[in-house]
This record gives sequence, structure tokens and C-alpha cells, in this order.
Amino acid sequence: MGKPRPKELVELVLSRFTPKDPAVLLGPSLGEDAAVIDVGGGRVMVIHPDPISGAVEYLGYLSVHIPANDVAVCGARPRFLLDVIQLPGGGVDVLNLITSQIAEAAASLGMDVVGGHTEFLPGLPHPLITATAVGFARRGDVVATGGAREGDYLVMTKTAGIEGTAVLSTDFKDLLRDRGVEWEAIRSGALMVREVSVVPEALALASKGLATSMHDPTEGGVLAGVAEIAYASRVSIDVHVDEIPVSDVTVKVCRALGLDPLKMLSSGALLATVPPGKLDESLRTLTSIGVRHSVIGRVVSGGQGLVRLVSRGYVVGEIKEPYVEDEVIALWERVSR
Repeated sequence: MGKPRPKELVELVLSRFTPKDPAVLLGPSLGEDAAVIDVGGGRVMVIHPDPISGAVEYLGYLSVHIPANDVAVCGARPRFLLDVIQLPGGGVDVLNLITSQIAEAAASLGMDVVGGHTEFLPGLPHPLITATAVGFARRGDVVATGGAREGDYLVMTKTAGIEGTAVLSTDFKDLLRDRGVEWEAIRSGALMVREVSVVPEALALASKGLATSMHDPTEGGVLAGVAEIAYASRVSIDVHVDEIPVSDVTVKVCRALGLDPLKMLSSGALLATVPPGKLDESLRTLTSIGVRHSVIGRVVSGGQGLVRLVSRGYVVGEIKEPYVEDEVIALWERVSR
């Protein structure tokens, strides 16, 4: 389950799709969040698809915000959405729940659902939504994952494991209760799904030209997100793991299940690299829109694609490739055997 390893992804997928059209400014690339296409007049289209599966409780909601995040971190406001909804046979009530959530979430971002496909597939084990978000920006405002530079500070918004906590608190709520987590904490964890959007903070930083790189950490969590920035930017990054904020609810859920909150689905926690001269303005900008934030690391050298995990001044670990096994997906694998 989950993404292929980087070697497989490069050899079997990315190496076979090299765009020939000069309008493609940013195409398939490991670590990048979306494609960027020149549409003329100094404007670009930013487009990204994402598959969302799992418990239906918040499936429609996530199917809007996750791809919208990947468009916003490129500096583009998400405007349009296309959904492919595939459901086990006869799931009319499930379809009603999913589409009502999609409508609500899209409206909250000012997006229009402009197309897609819906079908019932008998034998499908659970609902699957593949959503494609589309946005537009000025060509000079585009922010790539691969834009981090030596000396930049690494800023993170909100807390680690937001998406993972919401998923675990819905998909594994009975297991959490059996392991002593109180219902109030489980309900609070499920409601963290309302924090998964990074669109406001991403657009706020991009509109002022404050970030050299932005990334929405999904599979593999915050640590995987940092590794993808380092790889795409061809730099090394020191991450001060003690500075990464984790909510009390996430800590409870992860302790009960034996998971690492820094290695699980983390949409909602924007990662941005910011030059030293723009750090104060970046933090003021995030404060002005009511978004919590922390400085969790720094780009330290060029050319290595390495992440060093630092605690109390000591290097306590390293990530040498843009891949971290996601704790939520690994848990799903264990329980499905």
C-alpha cells in the first residue's frame, strides 16, 4: 500500500513521461506538488489530482482540500475541481454524504465543481475518489517545492499529523477506545479534519513573495515532506524535531497505537522555506491570519538531498531519500492481513 519507492517511481513512471510541449513549465517530478502550464499572457495553470480512500465519514471533504492544497502551495488559488467517484454497488446513501461534503468544502474555498465521473463498482472494497484541482496564477508568482536555498529557515504551520489523526479517529475509533482513549479525545481527533486546508496560509505567503518553497506533507508526514523539499531543491535540511509541535490529541492517538506522529499523513501542516531577510515578515503574515506556526529547521548546504534530525544540538537520525513509510498506511496493511 502507498506510494512506490523513489527508485521505482523514477524508473517505471517519471522517466517515461518527459513533456515535449514548451508550455509545460513544471511537469512530472519527484517531490513537486503539481504541474504548471503556461497559458499565455503571463499566466499559468496549476493542476493536480489526488486519490482519497478510506472511511466515508469525511471522504468528500478530504477529496477537495487535499488536491486544493497542492495547487495553493504552488502559489495559485484553487478555482475548479473534477471528481471521479467510485463506490461499492448500491451505495446511494454514501454517494449523498460524499457529494454533500464535496459541495460544502468546495464552497468554503470558492471553488466550482466542473466535471468528473460517478459509478458503482460491485466488489470494490471501499469508496474511492480521485479529485483534480485546477488553479491559476501569474507566472512570476509560482512557488516550486524545489526552490529551497541554503540559509533559508523552515517554517511549519499548525501541528504534525493533523490528517492522520482525523483518519485514525474515524477509521480506528473502536480500536482506540479499546486501548483506553476516551471518546472525547477520539471525537476531537476526528474533527481535526477541519484543519487540513493550508490554502489560506499558502496564498498569504505566496502573494507577498515570502517563500522560496512550499509543500503540503501528506504520505510519510512532516519528515517525508521535508525530505521531498530537500530532494527537489538539491539541498540538505536540518530539522529540529523537538521544535515540531504535536497536539495533545495526536499524542494520545499515536501512543495508543504505537505510531510516530512525525511520520503520518500531515495535510494541514504547511511546510515553507523562507530566506532570513523575510522570516520576520513571514511570521507576522501568518499571525495576522490567525495561523499557528513554528520555525522547525534550516537549509544548511546544497547538493545532497539529505535531512538530518537534530535534538538538543545532536544529530539523532538521517533521512537519505525522499521516502518515509507512512504510519497510517502501515497500520492499515497490518490490520488487513
